[in-house]
Amino acid sequence: MLLEKPTPTLRESRAVVLETDRLVLRQPTLADVKAIARVVGDKRVSINLRRVPHPYTVDDAISFVTTIAATIDTVFLVEHERAAIGLVGVSWGNENAPELGYCFGVDHWGKGYATEAARAVIDYAFEEFAIDELLSGARVLNPASRHVLEKCGFQWTGVELHRSLALGSSTPVDRFKLERSVWASIKSWSNSTRR
Repeated sequence: MLLEKPTPTLRESRAVVLETDRLVLRQPTLADVKAIARVVGDKRVSINLRRVPHPYTVDDAISFVTTIAATIDTVFLVEHERAAIGLVGVSWGNENAPELGYCFGVDHWGKGYATEAARAVIDYAFEEFAIDELLSGARVLNPASRHVLEKCGFQWTGVELHRSLALGSSTPVDRFKLERSVWASIKSWSNSTRR
């Protein structure tokens, strides 16, 4: 089936840089691996992520950067005042229901960065791709992440068990969905406007 409106291929999304009032979101490179390892290597961060081990090393970050360069996933390194503070992206494992994910260094929790970055990536995903919804999740024991999703318009859909590499076991995860129609109705987010 042909789309009425052509959209860029997922590969073309790689060179995108998003800017918000306080943040710059860009593709991570090998020059960023130490910063990525610092953010993700903190156990308080890694236990909330599904696919990262703990401990998380520079070698893991190198593998991550080289792997995402060869996949269709859209991943952004988040910078504040030229310092890497987190990661946010969309996993395209299921192109009909891509999944938003994010993590931020502990020193940057509670400052609104996750919401600001997530909104920028949500806008990008809905504006650039012919998708009807975005999915996401947050560990049941991570109410701050759940709050970010709710502030972005995601609606709770239930609880699932997901395997966590860092924990070495399964953990309950609140699942969320953001439909295009809901996103369109709340698109007046002020601090995430793309430039």
